[in-house]
Amino acid sequence: MSFLEILADGVDFLVDFVWGFGIPTGTGNDIPIVVILLLGAGLYLTLQLGVVQFRRLKHGFEVMTGMYDDPDEPGDISHFQALTTALSATVGTGNIVGVALAIHYGGPGALLWMWVTAVLGMATKFSEVTLAQHYRDVDITGAGEESRWLGTVSGGPMYYIEKGLGSNWTWMAVLSAALLGITSFLTGNANQANSITDTLAGYSGLVGLEPFAMKLIVAAFVAGIVGLVIIGGVTRIGRVTSIIAPVMAAIYVLAGLAILALNASEVPGAFASIVTNAFNPSSGVAGTGAGIFMLTMIYGVQRGLFSNEAGMGSAPIAHSAAQTDEPVSEGVVALLEPFIDTIVICSITGLVIVVTGVWDDQIPRQLDLDAGAHSYRVAEKGGIIADETPPTEIKIVDGAPQVEEGTPEFAWNQAVVDSFYVDCAGDCETASDLRRPFSGVLNTERNVAIAEDGTEYANLYGPAVESGAPLTQMAFAQGLSPLGDWGGLIVVFSVLLFAISTSISWSYYGDRCAIYLFGEGAVLPYKVAFLTVNFLGGIAPLATVWAIGDIALGLVIIPNLVGVALLSDKLKEITNSYFEREAWLDNVQE
Repeated sequence: MSFLEILADGVDFLVDFVWGFGIPTGTGNDIPIVVILLLGAGLYLTLQLGVVQFRRLKHGFEVMTGMYDDPDEPGDISHFQALTTALSATVGTGNIVGVALAIHYGGPGALLWMWVTAVLGMATKFSEVTLAQHYRDVDITGAGEESRWLGTVSGGPMYYIEKGLGSNWTWMAVLSAALLGITSFLTGNANQANSITDTLAGYSGLVGLEPFAMKLIVAAFVAGIVGLVIIGGVTRIGRVTSIIAPVMAAIYVLAGLAILALNASEVPGAFASIVTNAFNPSSGVAGTGAGIFMLTMIYGVQRGLFSNEAGMGSAPIAHSAAQTDEPVSEGVVALLEPFIDTIVICSITGLVIVVTGVWDDQIPRQLDLDAGAHSYRVAEKGGIIADETPPTEIKIVDGAPQVEEGTPEFAWNQAVVDSFYVDCAGDCETASDLRRPFSGVLNTERNVAIAEDGTEYANLYGPAVESGAPLTQMAFAQGLSPLGDWGGLIVVFSVLLFAISTSISWSYYGDRCAIYLFGEGAVLPYKVAFLTVNFLGGIAPLATVWAIGDIALGLVIIPNLVGVALLSDKLKEITNSYFEREAWLDNVQE
């Protein structure tokens, strides 16, 4: 068994443990503890704070504009820069890749569960950011050149758990910081670089490179760009993200709205499909959903959490740096994040994929028999990552695999491929371009196809589904085709900016964790390690990288949400005081 197979088995086990361990329902499908905690905490905080995400949404937009800013108040960046830094971390590849993966595995209904996660997550985000502001450490490094490198404030779940709950809870604060630090390497870093390389690898032929060589070059370039920004500390991060985040979001949203306008007649049906499939799901194209309600919900919640990060405790770190002496003023800005990120941007991505109908399209493509996108799985068998041990040889006659039911088959993007060809004509865009059905055997140990005449092939061709960024790219290309052939480039451009800006913001989250755990001297080694993981994530298999990220996501929310729930009475007290005093008026210029 190869290293990658061992890794895939281990990752699949941990995903099942983190997202599968739960309360029995009597239907054979448990409700994961992670899902209960995430949605339950959001519902509890929504009720505890009097539906703050709706009642204070307008005030959040007002504070975000800067009308109540006071540059003399403690902090490193403005309300707007804090929001854009956090949004740069949340408005990332989760909006492009994550939505596509949710639909790929869980069907269109997974999008509704992303919405539910976002609505409840608005209350959660308000709560954790308000607490982070209230319990943050101010002036941790003093002034001068060093403050520009390290910043003058530090905050996050580790601080409000330790300060708010007392020294008996220090162990949970340390656990939270450690898990967030690990997550910064994976979810906020490796996943982002992987999305860029996965998207740009499709253009390798244009520059005469093999896909993996293209990934190596792109991964090195991305790590270099991220390094140039994060070496300047939070002030440079804030300046860069305040430009990138609005520009990239505007371009992507306008392109998506144009597609929905061009397909206006299909939009009502898309909404109906999303709602219907959320409660009575069809399987995702990979067969992993298998029409099971619980799995569709889990995929939606996973991708919703990845997209808006509510409950993770990550965004409070960025918002802690905002210049204010009123914690709630930053909390209301923070509740805008899930709204902008998931309700607006993710919805546009999901609707574009559904209205264009590409989410279950099989398109001709080259199948690298030894690439990270291939695996072996039993058709319709569950599991996000399926890399089961196939027979040594799979016989193929006139393009069709000859396998018994229950036998692992060759899969691309976790979906079984049902026919194989030797070559593909022209641009290989339609099924009619597939030429010469393959006959012979697929040797799964050597990862080669051996024809009846003894000819060996490292690549075959066949109809396969897309996933991740390429799926969204295909949807935008098709949706904007009446206006030209440039639609897919919108996604390429967006993935590049989204992923880089997300990595930039997450580097700051991780270095605050490093300071808390090891002191200020740990920041430079952390940044070096962060850039190394960024590069490695860019060349690793897509499904494995994202599954490892899901493991980190499921673990990191536990100490954070427990801490927020235990501090909810203090949170309510702070919130009520702010609105009763109308504290924001103190900063209104006469």
